Amino acid sequence: MTRSGQRPEYRLLAELEANFDRLLEQTETLVATWETSRGAAWSFEHATADAAWLRRSLLDVWYQDGQDGRATRSHVGLVAADERVMDAACEVNATKQAFGALLAEIRREVPSLIPEIKAVLPFRHPALHDHLRGTGLARLHLKQCWRTIPLAEAPIARVRLAWYSSGRSIKRLTVREAEQKLLALDSDAPHIRIQLRRLGGIPDGEPLAQVQTQAPLMRANLFYREPLEDGRSRRAMNVALPLFVPSPDGRLPDHNCPPATPPTTRTRARRRDERLESEAFLPSLRVFRYR
Repeated sequence: MTRSGQRPEYRLLAELEANFDRLLEQTETLVATWETSRGAAWSFEHATADAAWLRRSLLDVWYQDGQDGRATRSHVGLVAADERVMDAACEVNATKQAFGALLAEIRREVPSLIPEIKAVLPFRHPALHDHLRGTGLARLHLKQCWRTIPLAEAPIARVRLAWYSSGRSIKRLTVREAEQKLLALDSDAPHIRIQLRRLGGIPDGEPLAQVQTQAPLMRANLFYREPLEDGRSRRAMNVALPLFVPSPDGRLPDHNCPPATPPTTRTRARRRDERLESEAFLPSLRVFRYR
């Protein structure tokens, strides 16, 4: 209990609810501010990039049937933003950051609240709840709530968009950790026993790498009109939401239109100094040995 007599979980839930309310209100304000600015926009997926498209993109915060909880949907596009629009976008991002921090605290302190949060928050906003109910959706996708809107920090001369499909995350494992993960699968299965024997044949101190291939994503290469104070003239960033670019005249920078789907084969050459073996050492765990 806190000094006020309120249980900690109720305090956290109340703070999250207030943050969620503020996030939706600020997002609506951002869309309205951009609409009145008459700035241009472009959508990768849709022929029309208007206020309705921007609102759908920024308020896409729910699960679709069969969606992997680890995956998020992308809404790639460009939005020309004057100073007022950029300020509004920064406010939304600050609220998103606070929302993410609160969620992290709840996951640490009261993880049992997470299912309730996903089910209850939409009821606080009738329009959102009606949409969820009307489309057969009922749960928030929390990660899509707090992912930030990509912002360019200075006017852009041109933007080049390209699929990035060679990404992967690498986590180091000890031999003991790999053994525990294998045993947690099914120690009686023949293919697991084979991998356990293989693991027992290497030194205990040898580091291993567990590799997770990441889903294809869109990457934007930004070329600034003028070098920044630190001397940079370009920047690369991932864009899962519409990219807001400073534009006093409301016009978009020169940009390309990438292929509709990511390439099916690797487009980047493998580095000659690739540190991992080409074949998985423990296939069931996607674990590789270092060369």
